[in-house]
Amino acid sequence: MPTASLCVLFAIAVAFSPYAPFFSSSTGTMPAVDPHVFVKDPTAIAGVGPQSIAHADGYRPALVQSDPLASPLFNAHGAPLGRTLGQWLGATGSVDLETINANAQRATVRFSGLSPYGAYSVFVQPAGQDETAFTPLDGAGVGNTFVADAGGSASLSVLVSPPLASGSAIVVVFHSDGLTHGLDFGAVGITSHIQLIAFPLKR
Repeated sequence: MPTASLCVLFAIAVAFSPYAPFFSSSTGTMPAVDPHVFVKDPTAIAGVGPQSIAHADGYRPALVQSDPLASPLFNAHGAPLGRTLGQWLGATGSVDLETINANAQRATVRFSGLSPYGAYSVFVQPAGQDETAFTPLDGAGVGNTFVADAGGSASLSVLVSPPLASGSAIVVVFHSDGLTHGLDFGAVGITSHIQLIAFPLKR
């Protein structure tokens, strides 16, 4: 008679933090910048910013420590995102990660301060991968999307298989086109903007 394998179940809870400070710190970018959202600046000329995101004349990546928190945000082409810099940086969230067995985890994410009725996806950046390499949290791009409620709150629970490797990051992506993108991350800085990041397992 086969013997069932034993698994130790455990759960951890980790807070999300704004993506911009993490990006700036990890890349040594000064002053600190958010590469995925933009502000109006009449002195800015069209060019290519961090993460090779091209932006239009009159717009530049938001400076998170020096631009006014009331500054309206735009995408790289100048389309309004409906958020101010302060609102964007003020979003919060947490992830509870529970090991079910050796091959699967349950990830439950909760958020507040998101864009009301905004479309979002949750992706994983595998440890050691290029900064543009992302996979849906659920692996299939089916259950990793959600829409925030009228107050900007949301929650989502998905099965993660195989389990996240140590050092993997979970990122929350705002889709400014209002669409879900499934397996496709979307056009960074244009329709898709990383807002939050968490490292549920030690790097």
